[in-house]
Parts: sequence; structure tokens; C-alpha cells
Amino acid sequence: MKKMIVFFAVLILIGNLAGCGIQIGNNNAENNNGRNNSTANNNDKNNNSTSDNNKGEKEPTTNSETINDYYPMKKNIRYIYEGTGNEFASYEVYNDYISEEKVQQRIDNGGTVMVNVLEIKDGKLTKVFSRGETYYRENLLKANNDEKEVILMTPLTKGTTWTLKDGRVRTITNTAVDITTPTGNYKAIEVTTKNTKDKTIDYYAKNVGLVKSIFVSGGTEISSTLTKMEENVPLVQIINFFYPNIDDGKLYIKSKQIKFYTNDITRKVLAEAYKEPINNQLGVVFSKNTEINSLYLNQDGIVYIDVNQAFRDEMSAGAAYEEMLLQSVVNTVGQYYQTAKVYLTIDNKPYESGHISMKKGEYFKVQTQNSIEMKDSH
Repeated sequence: MKKMIVFFAVLILIGNLAGCGIQIGNNNAENNNGRNNSTANNNDKNNNSTSDNNKGEKEPTTNSETINDYYPMKKNIRYIYEGTGNEFASYEVYNDYISEEKVQQRIDNGGTVMVNVLEIKDGKLTKVFSRGETYYRENLLKANNDEKEVILMTPLTKGTTWTLKDGRVRTITNTAVDITTPTGNYKAIEVTTKNTKDKTIDYYAKNVGLVKSIFVSGGTEISSTLTKMEENVPLVQIINFFYPNIDDGKLYIKSKQIKFYTNDITRKVLAEAYKEPINNQLGVVFSKNTEINSLYLNQDGIVYIDVNQAFRDEMSAGAAYEEMLLQSVVNTVGQYYQTAKVYLTIDNKPYESGHISMKKGEYFKVQTQNSIEMKDSH
């Protein structure tokens, strides 16, 4: 029972986090043609009420302050939180994508990676989309689901209260709490979320965002505290790229550290990385003129990748080598999106050459059994 409580607590801490600065910028949306995103109305009961029980207290009000003051938006920043009470209470946050009113955050606690999309609109900070086990980068700023949840709302004064869809009650319980963290000392807004058995307390500091969260249930207490902010840094992912060797008929795997900055378009970064030569023994998979027109994981569990005609026209390959080149691409994108099926097209038409002809809707399968991981000295 205690393990269940701890697990649930960590989900609350990570799922409801609302820290991390975001700088307003242009949204370089990726081409996600074919994705069907569901939409839903906000089902939070926004019963905004202000308590009169705190009259006489010398606590500053924040009527003139906005959500953006306590949830600033910055590009290329990593927030590192240290946890106590559970091994997964420590996590890192990186802002993958930003639009005028939304941010897509990547939350990595070492056990899983979650994506949250949050929106600042109409005096509210709302989580409008959430997805677990999302290890790849994909622009989901336009996605919505029925898990909408108001994280913070105006007026930013003590007593402001609203009720969530699941019945929990969220209240601004203080606006000037002294919070000390390794990143500094803050006067923070305290937001308390309660149900009948437990509560979560989140602290938001001006110009920073979430600086601390505490979950309390019976005798269990789990906390996460902001310990470091790294600015002007990329998200670094280790990605396996496959390359053919016509001499031995095998594919070779080269692991690369790929850097993604906020709003980078994944397909463009991957295409440029694939054009980098490895050595004289391994073939070039993407020629200098090859481009990825679109790349996304669809709801059917298949990765859809559309490349331009240069990929086929500039490969200069016989039947066997062409198959190896195609398998290299399929393995690379399939592994990145953690799926076994890849639908590869040329300018939105089924792949067809003098050696290979695919039917509409026919996909390739990831096959890595004939692959060799390259050593650094290879």
C-alpha cells in the first residue's frame, strides 16, 4: 500500500509541475500531416473564490501581477530538481517547443520521459496535453486531450480557489513564503492542492517558475527542489544511425550525440546529422540534396517519413545496396520512435525505383539482426 502511495505521489509531483521559464518566440512547427489530435473542453470547475479569512495579515497582494510573472517562458534552458523521499522525485525539465501562449516540456526522472503542453491564456496556466513514455521529439503544441488541468490562475492573491475535474481543490494559500534552494532565496506563491487523503504544495517564484513541490500523505512526504538552472543549453539525445557496408553486407550502427535547441525541427536536425560521412567503408545514406519533408509517429504506431526525390535519384545503387540504404533509414527512424514499422514515401508517393516497388500503405519493418555496433576506433 505504501509503495502505491509513493508511486502516485511521484506522478503528481512530475505530472503537475509548472516551473521552467519560457521566452516567447516563434513556433517552428514540424510537419505532422496525418496525425489526428483529439480535443476536449476544459473540464476544470473554475470556481474562483477569494477567502476573507486572512484579513489583517501583512501579506503583500499580487493583484497587478500576471501568470507570466510567475511562469516566465525561456528558450534553451534546463531545470534540474533534486528529490527526497523517493528515487524518482528527482527530475529534469527542458522546453522542447514554444509558441506565443504555449510551451511543450520534456520531464525526465530517469525512469521515464513525459511530455506536458501548458498554455497561458485568460489569466490561467493550464495543462492541455500530457503523454508518458515520449522519448522522441515531436511538436505537440497543437495537441489537446481530456486531461486539461488548471495549474495556476489569477487573481494571484491568497484565497483564490478552484476545483479540478477529479474533485481535488486547489488554492493559493500564501503569496510570500520564504523558500531557500541551491539556486537562491525566493518569496514564493504557495499553491495547495487537497483531496480527502493527501495534499500537494507547489511554490512558484517570480521570474523563475516552480522552485519546490511537496507531496504529503499520512506519514509519507516526498519533495522536489530546484537545484540548478542551465541557460543557453541544448537537449542532447544519443541516437543510433545505421550505415550500409556493401563489402560484408552488414549494417553498422553509429551512436551520435545530437543537439536539439528549443523549437528546432527534428526532421531537419536528423537529416543534417545523417549527411555527415563516417568513413570510406560505409556508404552515405543521405546525399547533400536529400531532405526529409515530414516525419512523425502516427496514432497507428507507424512512423511516417517522406523524403524528397533526391534521396532515390542520388543514391546510385544496385538492388542489394539500395535495400541496405532503405533498411538503414528504416532502422534509424524506427529505433528513434521505438516502433517496428516505418512507412517511407518519396514526395508523398509510395517508394518506387527500378529495383523496389512499394504499394500504397505498405510499410517497411525494422530489422537489426544483421547490424554491428561500431567501436570508437572503427
